[in-house]
Amino acid sequence: MLYYIESTKVWIKKYLNFSVVKERYIYYMFTAVVFLLFLFWSGFSSVLNISFGLHQINFLHQYLLVWVFDFIIFSIPFQVVIIRNFQIKKFKKNQKELKELKDQINFNIELATLIGEGKLSNFKAADDNLSAALIALGKNLANTKKKEEERNWITKGKEIISEVLRNSTNTDSLTKDALETIIKYCSAIQGAWYLYENYELRNVSTYAFDRRRFINQIIPVGKGLIGQSAFEKVIIYRTEIPDDYFSLKSGILGDKKPKSLLIIPLLHEEELQGVIELAFIQPKLNHSILSLADELASIIGRSLYNIKINTKTEALLRESQNMTKTLKDNELKLQKNANEMLLAQEELERSNKLLASHVQEVEHGQKRLQALLTNASEIISIYDEEQRLVFESPSVKRILGYNESDKISGMDPDLLTPRGYKTINKLFQYLLDTPGGEQSAQYTYLKKSGEKLFLETKGKNLLHDPAIRGIIFNTQDITERKRAEKEERMKSRMQSLSENSPDMILRISVTGKLVYANPAIARFIGVPTNDIVKKRINELEIDQRFIDYVRNALSEMRDDPRNISTEIEVENAEGTRIMDIKSIPEFSEDQELESVLFVSHDLTEIKLIEQEVKEKNKKISDSINYAQRIQTSILPDTNVIQKVFPRSFIFYRPKDVVSGDFPWMFKKGDISYVAAVDCTGHGVPGALISFIGYFLLNNIVNADLSLNAAQILDVLHEKVRATLRQDQEGANGRDGMDLALCKINLNEKTLEYAGAHRPLFYLRNGELEEYKGTRKGIGGIPLAKKIEPSFENNVIEIQQGDKFFIFSDGLPDQTGGPDKRKYQSKRIREILTADKDATMAHFSRVFSKDFYDWLGDEKQVDDVLMIGIEL
Repeated sequence: MLYYIESTKVWIKKYLNFSVVKERYIYYMFTAVVFLLFLFWSGFSSVLNISFGLHQINFLHQYLLVWVFDFIIFSIPFQVVIIRNFQIKKFKKNQKELKELKDQINFNIELATLIGEGKLSNFKAADDNLSAALIALGKNLANTKKKEEERNWITKGKEIISEVLRNSTNTDSLTKDALETIIKYCSAIQGAWYLYENYELRNVSTYAFDRRRFINQIIPVGKGLIGQSAFEKVIIYRTEIPDDYFSLKSGILGDKKPKSLLIIPLLHEEELQGVIELAFIQPKLNHSILSLADELASIIGRSLYNIKINTKTEALLRESQNMTKTLKDNELKLQKNANEMLLAQEELERSNKLLASHVQEVEHGQKRLQALLTNASEIISIYDEEQRLVFESPSVKRILGYNESDKISGMDPDLLTPRGYKTINKLFQYLLDTPGGEQSAQYTYLKKSGEKLFLETKGKNLLHDPAIRGIIFNTQDITERKRAEKEERMKSRMQSLSENSPDMILRISVTGKLVYANPAIARFIGVPTNDIVKKRINELEIDQRFIDYVRNALSEMRDDPRNISTEIEVENAEGTRIMDIKSIPEFSEDQELESVLFVSHDLTEIKLIEQEVKEKNKKISDSINYAQRIQTSILPDTNVIQKVFPRSFIFYRPKDVVSGDFPWMFKKGDISYVAAVDCTGHGVPGALISFIGYFLLNNIVNADLSLNAAQILDVLHEKVRATLRQDQEGANGRDGMDLALCKINLNEKTLEYAGAHRPLFYLRNGELEEYKGTRKGIGGIPLAKKIEPSFENNVIEIQQGDKFFIFSDGLPDQTGGPDKRKYQSKRIREILTADKDATMAHFSRVFSKDFYDWLGDEKQVDDVLMIGIEL
């Protein structure tokens, strides 16, 4: 039995994983087995009616049934262990599944946490549906967050730049601060700001190490990327930057080419205000930067427009204030002169009273007479026939300031103006010729102190009077009287101006009572002037807005006396009127506010005219711009001509929006036609002629390829004359065109040239040959009795590498340079022969730069066109 127990333990350890069954349980099981065996054997012995004992056990095993039951009983421990081992394995499997479920839950919890923190990018995806759904949710949340961050970034950028715009009061500070803010916020490396003025873009601000030299650079609208963006009024975003565009020079980066370019037109109500150019080191910009640029275009455009309007308004305000100040100064001078005149009048009255008392006392003695003469307001002098001074009253010292030591006697020529000296001599001569006659004269005299006096002299011939025997002069200082008269004239003139002024002039005291109203305000409200004065403003039957403005202005004047100007709308019998009202404080002698003068100018008609002119100008501009778009769409540019002749260029600069000069090209089969055409005039008239020439040339060469260059011009000449009816009797129009035409057959290696007043410059191996055009234009009316020459056809055998150039007269006729001279064909020849190895790209750059340098600040005189082709 013990052997059975030990062998069973070994078997369990080896085959049934003893680690899951404790050893004491094995003993319990085998104890139970032994008990069951003895119980079975005892029962079986009872069935056999034999006594049970240990010696009977062998006897019982002769029966097969006993062995079967023994086997069953002995197998019970193994069955228990197997069943228990199976349960333990199942339990472990359940635990493993439970652990996996717990791990999956923890994984999903961690995944949800990462989604909340926005750190999903580094997390591995799981296989279950819940994890996949959470990851999809996380990605959606991340995309939403990214979009929200982009919106917040754009909103923040708008707020920062709007703050800069609000703090800027002029274009200089606005362009500098806003450009720097935009570049820093968008992480750009370079930037430039162009303002739109007179169909051109002027560089007013730059941000980069080497771009300040471009300040005040002028770029025509339509030229280059910047001009193209301004013309089309759309944002240009380029990632392919030309090698010669520009580069950044930095101590950290060295020479670094920008990888992307953003050009933003600044618009206000579809009107161009300027252009911003931004360069980036990044090869591709975020969508948020482009969205921000799109929104900033209108915001900055509106700010530029407002600053321009504010600048004009401030200029008008300063002008108005200066006029008001001048008027105020003149009025103060008038008031001062009036006061001085009053004092002089009072002084004169006192002197007259004193003189009357002295006259009454003249009889009392010479002393009193001397005192009278000394203190008199007049100078009494007597001259003999030879104009020598005989007597002069002592008052001369007081009035003129001279005494005996000054050795001044009588009418000294040095103290009289030439006119005054002539006046005195004329008076003296008249009195000599008129015995007993009297006459007076006024003239200017120089006082000892240097002050000029106005004197009035009354002369009388008393040569016949034995007591006098001379010509007596009574001379009086009328300086104050003259000043008073002048003030009275000025006052009268001001009153006349006020009475006849179309502006409404109203003077109101600080208490609110109407002191003065001119006829204009009486006509405006339909009430006589007498019924207005001495009333209060609220008693007038006038628009309440005008009354409120006057009350507010009076209130402000009491606290802060200053000029106030504003525009308000006022209703009257004629309808709504726009009034420009200036409020001018008036002060007393003690500089206290006494009254306020309100001057109201009716701006209604001016505003209507301004609006009408603005609308008409816009219609005209829209029509011309539309014509320019049509002309541009049909004319070839450099890209078109380079499809046939890869090494070629067109330098084209119209004087106005549309042009009378135009490049023309036509290709049919192996033959190519190229022409530089200069129509009569420029602008709209020239553009109309250019359409005629363009379509006639197309029809002529398309109809007959056999025509040579000269024959094409002959046919064109006749068709232009017929189209413009210049071939009819009585026609007097001389409109037409000059041109240089080339017919090129590369297979036959020939070039035919014919010109109407325009030459061909042919360059081969650095040698330049000029073919002159026929002295005859296309179209027009020929001179009477003069035979027109036929166009000359020139045939040239072409070689590979030959270059030819045709151009209109706008290039050589342009004035400029240091001496303000014409550009001339000589300068073109010098550029073409300067470098025999120069390429067409070189010539394109050189002619463009040289022309703009030559033009400088001068105005362009004509349309400019040059075509260069290398064969």
